[in-house]
Amino acid sequence: MYFLRILSVMLFSAIAFITNAQITGKVFDSVTHEPLIGANIEANGAGTVTNQQGQFSLKSSPASVTVSFVGYKKTTISTANQKTISISLEQEIHDLQQVIVTANREASLRTEAPIAISKLTPKQIEEAKPTAIYEVVNKTPGVLMVNLGNEQHSMSIRQPMTTNAYYLYMEDGVPIRPMGVFNHNSLLEMNQFTVSSIEVVKGPVSSIYGPEAVGGAVNFISQRPTAVPTARAGVQFDQWGFRRVQYGAGATIGKLGVYIGGLVSDQTNSWMASSDYTKNAQYARLEYQINPTSRLIYTLSYAKYNSQTSGSVDSVAFYNRQYVSTTDFTYRKAYSLRTRLTFEKDWAKGSQTYITVFGRDNEHGQNPSYGIRWTSGATTARGEINSSNFRSLGLITQHTQKFDFLNSKLIVGASIDYSPNDYWSYQIDLAAKLRTDGKSVEKYTITKERPDIKIADYNAKIYNTAAYLQYDFEPIQKLHVSAGLRYDNMSFDYVNNLDVDKTTGLGIGGGKTYTNVTPKLGLTYDLGNSKGVYFNYSQGFAPSGLTAIFRKRPTPAANGDLFYYNLIPATFTNTEVGGWASLFKNKVYVDASIYQMDGRNELLSIRQPDNSTDYQAAGKTEHKGIELGITYRPNKELSIRGGGTYSVHRFIEFTLSQKATDAIKDVNGMDMPSAPRWMWNTEVSYYPTWFKGLRTALEWQHVGQWYQNQINTVTYGGYDLVNFRVGYRWKGFEVFTNIMNATDALYATNATRGNASTDRTTFTPAAPRTFVMGIQYSFIGK
Repeated sequence: MYFLRILSVMLFSAIAFITNAQITGKVFDSVTHEPLIGANIEANGAGTVTNQQGQFSLKSSPASVTVSFVGYKKTTISTANQKTISISLEQEIHDLQQVIVTANREASLRTEAPIAISKLTPKQIEEAKPTAIYEVVNKTPGVLMVNLGNEQHSMSIRQPMTTNAYYLYMEDGVPIRPMGVFNHNSLLEMNQFTVSSIEVVKGPVSSIYGPEAVGGAVNFISQRPTAVPTARAGVQFDQWGFRRVQYGAGATIGKLGVYIGGLVSDQTNSWMASSDYTKNAQYARLEYQINPTSRLIYTLSYAKYNSQTSGSVDSVAFYNRQYVSTTDFTYRKAYSLRTRLTFEKDWAKGSQTYITVFGRDNEHGQNPSYGIRWTSGATTARGEINSSNFRSLGLITQHTQKFDFLNSKLIVGASIDYSPNDYWSYQIDLAAKLRTDGKSVEKYTITKERPDIKIADYNAKIYNTAAYLQYDFEPIQKLHVSAGLRYDNMSFDYVNNLDVDKTTGLGIGGGKTYTNVTPKLGLTYDLGNSKGVYFNYSQGFAPSGLTAIFRKRPTPAANGDLFYYNLIPATFTNTEVGGWASLFKNKVYVDASIYQMDGRNELLSIRQPDNSTDYQAAGKTEHKGIELGITYRPNKELSIRGGGTYSVHRFIEFTLSQKATDAIKDVNGMDMPSAPRWMWNTEVSYYPTWFKGLRTALEWQHVGQWYQNQINTVTYGGYDLVNFRVGYRWKGFEVFTNIMNATDALYATNATRGNASTDRTTFTPAAPRTFVMGIQYSFIGK
């Protein structure tokens, strides 16, 4: 009975909306079919704007209406003899006034954000048909998401290719992981089929997002309920045993909007031995419009992932294309459940408030290939099995108050995150079967699991609290100033079960607190004619992850510490200038930035001869570079996009060893390892007007050479990768083929070596030529 009442109210509201107007309509994105909020409707000199559901009404009966929205092509639609119309708008690729949400946690214009930020549009994601997120993220100038296989990854944004906690990954503005529990593979839990767009901020944004938002922040914006009923389903597969089934459907009925979507992936008997994996990811979103100024949003994201981790190979296997793992027992398993409830309220004159309550449930267990410790020539080795689990409850709230003077606004916000975290790791004994040279391993096998030999074992209760404010104003016409400040308090209580009290035999407990005040100052100046410049000064900081703090040191510290209790948070100071311009009647769009980011106490690792790691949070580093993005669209058929970076990542002061017997004591002035100076990605897309529904794209990615070790004695030459994509859409059907690594190049996405003379390079081989094929059907209602 209650359900029938709700349904009656929604139907009555819809009927009332229709009967009070001569013409009603909906305006939505042509790719995602999400409603466009605030689109301008003009007819016979009168006008209106769309509401939160993308709906509008006109009390007259004009012959046509003209619809415009920031970042979309203006469209005029005939309304003759029509009472209800649906209007889809296409994104304008070169429009500088693109709407972004990551800069301030709310919708704003790109030209008012004094930061280096790029947006991957729904059209770019849809046409890429990615099997993994890195295939679209790498289209961002200055960004390299390193493919480590089976959706596993590391990242390079104003940093070397690293697994350090210097990037903040978010889903709809909510961090995927709590601070202090960073895992560079957290994005394998994302549901890439329900991602509507991706925004990438380059450089520190700690002033509004807090710790770990140092090298950059990546915000995955999920699909909203659609303005019109939609459904899509498809399959993708390749010749290496990969298969994926995916679906999505959405609709809005009265005040209620719904979207659900998901995918199931499976890979068996791939080109790399022992690299099978499965993934099941599901997503749901509900939006309820309480009244014209208030709404509720609820999302639920679930993912379960299970993969063999084939790991790296040595030079013998790599250069002979012997894609045979040295292990058949390593794995990574992940389970995640994320949920949030958001209340949004619109006030007068554009002021806004939102309150988000969120929860996380996460388990991450592995027998990692990178955890194998082997000394050259030995017939035995050791590995580990570990598990990291956490649950979170948190709140994020923000209010934006707009003022009449100086076109200004004040943003104030706060966040709380409580995340109990448990972690354990123990040793496994391995036998190492050597090749005939006696210096490399052909295969490892497990001889015994050793839960009695603990590598790490702790329980921690993490408390993250923060408050921030930002004031934006225009002191003179065309000059926009943005100043911000954030206070963070990250603390945790812990019990280290390996640091045993000799009297009680129990693990020693304690607590640590990190506090930081992070400022930023940004300016943008509109030069007119779709050109502008900006300046940005910002700071960032990143406390050490808990897994680093509670691992035993290879050798005790000078004060006797067996653990890394005293690691100091890394801090970064970033200064950049940039600009954008639309040229030649909007056919060319250029976006560029020059930055320098100085690091202090950056957490760096020193690879030991047995492949173990010793951490140091000391010294100084320098990160500087130029980032450039160019888009050229001479006509409707052709689009050319290119972008990249030239950067230098260097040790300024870093002590490598204090042992008198070591020849090399420091690496001052040397390049950091895994830091290619040149990276770019270029793509040419062709949409022939003589063959409606056909699209083709040719992509070239270049990654320059990098040093494999900290003492800069060995380099890897980098790689060039060519991808070709073609698709054809007829009515609701689309067939497509992506030819990845079309030239069948032999290359490694990661190649590293320790500093010892006996160390050997380990390579992470990339896939040979791969044909990804698929078919998708889309239904669009009225």
